Amino acid sequence: MTLSFVRNALVLSVSFIASSARAQVSTGCINQLTGQDCKDGVLNTITTAVPFLMISVDSRAGGMGDAGVAASPDANSIHWNPSKLAFAENDGEFMMSYSPWLRNLVPDMSLAYLTGYKRLGNKRSAVGASLRYFNLGSITFTDVNGATIRDFKPAEFAFDIAFAQQFGDNFSGGVAIRYVNSNLTGGISVQGANSKAGQSVAADVSFYFVKPEIELGSSKEGTFAFGINVSNVGAKMSYTETSNKDFIPTNLRIGPSFKMELDQYNSIAFNLDVNKLLVPTPPVYGTKIDPVTNEREVISGRNPNVGVASGIFGSFNDAPGVVTMNADSTYSVLPGSQWKEEMREVNLAGGFEYWYAGQFAFRTGYFWEHYTKGNRKYFTLGAGVRYSKFALDMSYLIANTQRSPLANTLRFTLGFIFDGKGDRKKPQ
Repeated sequence: MTLSFVRNALVLSVSFIASSARAQVSTGCINQLTGQDCKDGVLNTITTAVPFLMISVDSRAGGMGDAGVAASPDANSIHWNPSKLAFAENDGEFMMSYSPWLRNLVPDMSLAYLTGYKRLGNKRSAVGASLRYFNLGSITFTDVNGATIRDFKPAEFAFDIAFAQQFGDNFSGGVAIRYVNSNLTGGISVQGANSKAGQSVAADVSFYFVKPEIELGSSKEGTFAFGINVSNVGAKMSYTETSNKDFIPTNLRIGPSFKMELDQYNSIAFNLDVNKLLVPTPPVYGTKIDPVTNEREVISGRNPNVGVASGIFGSFNDAPGVVTMNADSTYSVLPGSQWKEEMREVNLAGGFEYWYAGQFAFRTGYFWEHYTKGNRKYFTLGAGVRYSKFALDMSYLIANTQRSPLANTLRFTLGFIFDGKGDRKKPQ
């Protein structure tokens, strides 16, 4: 068992991506893998190291289709949009979340999340911290003859520190600094190369705009919010001293939220998140080898072996599109296919939340991703209860695709509220 196989197998299993196929060259205009017309797209999923950083960590957003960039603030905002903490209504919160993960595939994987924040004395800023721990179960390492080398329990974790500050009555900004550790092999030596735990330091930069008390008719009020979060901007990660380093999942998340107070007891909210990974798209390679770099030539797209900044900015126009082989063994790119593939790298998450008397909540949502980029499609349901200083939420995932490893995912969140409602001044 080679180290690259171990790493890739674990990465793919936890990234909940349905296929790891790279962009292909078609001899006609038929996708060789699916048998479908190439105009409908060629499978070309984007994979990164530590994909657990992108998993929804809490039950509230998990019940709303994994939408949370502009939803009303709580302790889990450190994951979705740290800048929201500046507008938190409570002086402090602490929350614990737990989810058995990919139970359709393995019985012993799980994700745990601890998070909390405290508003500072000026009531216009807040600090927070969180710990995310991903247990990947157990794995048995064997040699080429099948003999057992050792048993190991791989795990990954990330520790965050966040700060949020209001810049006005309706606008705030926030940052989070993150340390990431991914121990997939336990230091096992493979083919003379010593493996190690992958490590990285990353940052989130986020902004939040909220406009409360919007009059809707003569008796109703609404709140509009908009959030943006560029997360996991950080160094590449490697599991050996000799292997190429992998991008971590730098991601752009933007979206609006609208909450309407129906009456004294009832309120509803609608949330939408638009996501795009800011890492290179796998290109289409040819058969020739570049004598300078000793790498295969890139037929379409861009060489992914670039720096972090180049990868982020280049991710908006590096899709290779559909490449076909001509009769004379040259290659052509199907017109318009590169732009279409770029757009297919955007996934959508939409959610609905209903509250009764601020104590009982019902949630539902839907997540959509194009089939050429992972094919995650699922409905979600959720419920929540608030009583005095305590909060309890849960969510359930209903897969919309056959044999989805995400089907029947459950999440549970327990929260504690400190000091009741804060005395943040309302916007004038």
